[in-house]
Amino acid sequence: MVWVYKKRGHNFALNATFANVNAADYDALYLPGGRAPEYLRLNPAVIEIIQYFAKADKPIASICHGPQLLTAAGVIEGKKVSAYPACQPEVKMAGAEYVELPMDGAITDGQLVTAPAWPAHPAMLKQFVALL
Repeated sequence: MVWVYKKRGHNFALNATFANVNAADYDALYLPGGRAPEYLRLNPAVIEIIQYFAKADKPIASICHGPQLLTAAGVIEGKKVSAYPACQPEVKMAGAEYVELPMDGAITDGQLVTAPAWPAHPAMLKQFVALL
């Protein structure tokens, strides 16, 4: 039998909730990966925030499993999107073109920057900052 333990994350103080965030106060949106998107996409307030940024044509960056949030929000149809390879079916079903990149690569399509995994942070952040 193998036991798998998840490492405790970082301690930090929350200063807002999804329900009280005013998306208009922000210039850009960063959607991280990991396991969080799997659950965050079930929150209607999160979906509304993502849709606001897409409709306002503000920069959005998303990495790893983060595009699960984009697919749930219905904002990537017709876009070129990278993501963790396991998210490829969702990206395609959402009407986007899945772009397979090296794990340290990133792609920009309009105001959207996406990347497949954490090694791509330098490339993705460089492209994201250029949009700002």
